[in-house]
Amino acid sequence: MKQTQEEVRDRIVLITGTSSGFGLLTAVKLAAQGYQVVAAMRDLQRRDELLRQAEAAGVTKKIHLMTMDVTCSDSIEAAVSAVNERFGAIDVLVNNAGFALGGFTEEVSMEEWRGQMDTNFFGLVEVTKAVLPVMRGQREGCIINVSSVSGLFGFPGYAPYAASKFAVEGFSESLRQELLPFGIKVILVEPGSFRTPIWGKGMDSIRTSDTSPYKKQLEQVLRYSRRTAEAAPDPSQVSELIGRLVQKRSPKLRYPVGKGINSLIFGKSLLPWKTLERFIAKTLAGIK
Repeated sequence: MKQTQEEVRDRIVLITGTSSGFGLLTAVKLAAQGYQVVAAMRDLQRRDELLRQAEAAGVTKKIHLMTMDVTCSDSIEAAVSAVNERFGAIDVLVNNAGFALGGFTEEVSMEEWRGQMDTNFFGLVEVTKAVLPVMRGQREGCIINVSSVSGLFGFPGYAPYAASKFAVEGFSESLRQELLPFGIKVILVEPGSFRTPIWGKGMDSIRTSDTSPYKKQLEQVLRYSRRTAEAAPDPSQVSELIGRLVQKRSPKLRYPVGKGINSLIFGKSLLPWKTLERFIAKTLAGIK
């Protein structure tokens, strides 16, 4: 039965990582669709841009700010409990919080590796686990895990990020099957490169030296990343997609989105890996 507008307005969405990028845009988009949006972020001092865009869209009253650090168990538990206590439901969870750590494997410290996995993967798992009892009690819900093209194809120079997103992909495959009997949908959104702060921050985090054995390769990766970021499309494509997915009765598991991503997926499924390696190496070397 088709939902009435009033029913849609009462639905509760929890989104992590809403201070910028896809999380911010998705919060505004879903609020505009009538959802009550709990916009979680680690540092509420970074809320200004979200509030500015919410005001411009006329949806300020639909946005409810909340502190949540996805790497802190106490913070997650407190936030989810507060949402459930205030609204009595969590209908949609958008696991968006994350960052991209750049660098060649040998030159990335184990502390940095663990930090990447703590935020992008273990944080996502823990937020999901905190929300699941609420959704099971409702016998319905929708969990959207924001993955990446890097969860489908590992590029040189971003091994920690790729590892974290590959983990999200495998986790989501298993989780979807576990939750089907409870009426809870699990969806992967797999963006390619978009104009968001994540890649700039990832490139800025790369540290190396003139004596690094990876210096030439790293310079190629950085040139390619900057060129790709300059030509990247509007990130609102991702929030628009999520806006459609939350209303689907029977969504698929995976939704790749972005320039060239379908060609990449198609190529990986058909071409020998050595052919792909040569193509990537040639592409990187050709960027001036």
